[in-house]
Amino acid sequence: MRERLEEFRGVCEDYARSSEGAYIGDPHIRARMFRLEPTAKAVLRALDPDLANFNLDDLAGEHEGIKAADRGLGMLADLDDVASRLRPEAPTLPADQLHPWVWDAARTFWDAGAHAVAVEQAAKSITAHTQQKTGCELADDDLMSQVWSDEPPKADRPRLRFPGDRNAKTWQSRQRGARSLAQGCYGGIRNVVAHEHAPDWPQQLALEYLACLSVLARWITEAEVQRAA
Repeated sequence: MRERLEEFRGVCEDYARSSEGAYIGDPHIRARMFRLEPTAKAVLRALDPDLANFNLDDLAGEHEGIKAADRGLGMLADLDDVASRLRPEAPTLPADQLHPWVWDAARTFWDAGAHAVAVEQAAKSITAHTQQKTGCELADDDLMSQVWSDEPPKADRPRLRFPGDRNAKTWQSRQRGARSLAQGCYGGIRNVVAHEHAPDWPQQLALEYLACLSVLARWITEAEVQRAA
């Protein structure tokens, strides 16, 4: 966030210098300034919505952009100071390290601030990849209930089974847990976002949901497909 604001501020400053004594400054710098504006405003809006109210098309709008960027950079510096002094150290969860089925589908919407839609797209991606892996044409809840069912496979109902000794308690526990997680992810996460017209989920909540889906995706990737003899 800081790098984006600093880059935007620098280009605004370059354009301001190029337009001294002229109505319009360097067109190449101006074009670059407008390319950076949406990202800079997204960062500023996240810090304080009022900071993103400037208009580069206004007379001397680049100066307003510089002021807004300065205020945003100041707020980021304060946030860093608060985080380092008041918060205990804790591990972080890098979103780009989530299972690729999840993050590749969610990333574009996440970057746009549509966190609930990002979660929905991740769930859709898991459905599509599971269908492709198993050949089962069911979707969402029905798909997960069938592929993780403990019943023997049928002609049109393949199953997912972890590798290993199926008589071992650990294997049976994992298998039962995968079925429960799959049903929970679709019943408690995917169906909510699909049926409530993309609720405005906070970023932290949406990230936790993506983490749940990522675990499910890793288990589906690990599992083997068992088909009817």
